[in-house]
Amino acid sequence: MDAMTRQEEDQITGLFEAYASGFDDFDADTVADHFAYPCTIWQLGKGNVFADREELLENIEALLSVFEREEIVHSSFRVIEKVLTGTVAMVTLEWQQEREDGDVALEFVCHYALVESPEGWAIATVFNEDP
Repeated sequence: MDAMTRQEEDQITGLFEAYASGFDDFDADTVADHFAYPCTIWQLGKGNVFADREELLENIEALLSVFEREEIVHSSFRVIEKVLTGTVAMVTLEWQQEREDGDVALEFVCHYALVESPEGWAIATVFNEDP
């Protein structure tokens, strides 16, 4: 395993900060910008493969509808673990999604497989921990 450089750490943190901002702004396109295609999202014991951006946008828009219904306005994360091997990183985040009054609406852990390309880091696979 390679030691993650400060620059790589900053790039990966920046990826997730921008990803979270996309959710906070209810901007499905911004969220989709952070994925490599095809990508896979594992949730509730089932993997869903999204061949391209258009397929993933449908999923993101459905998720944003849940956020709207739950009145979620802010997403924050804490990095639990980061491992880098060449152009692949595994990152585990603990998320909190809050309502305007600061009440935590959702709290969960996600594991991400990231790939690095000339354009930067992107999410290849998301593993949502089941509640």
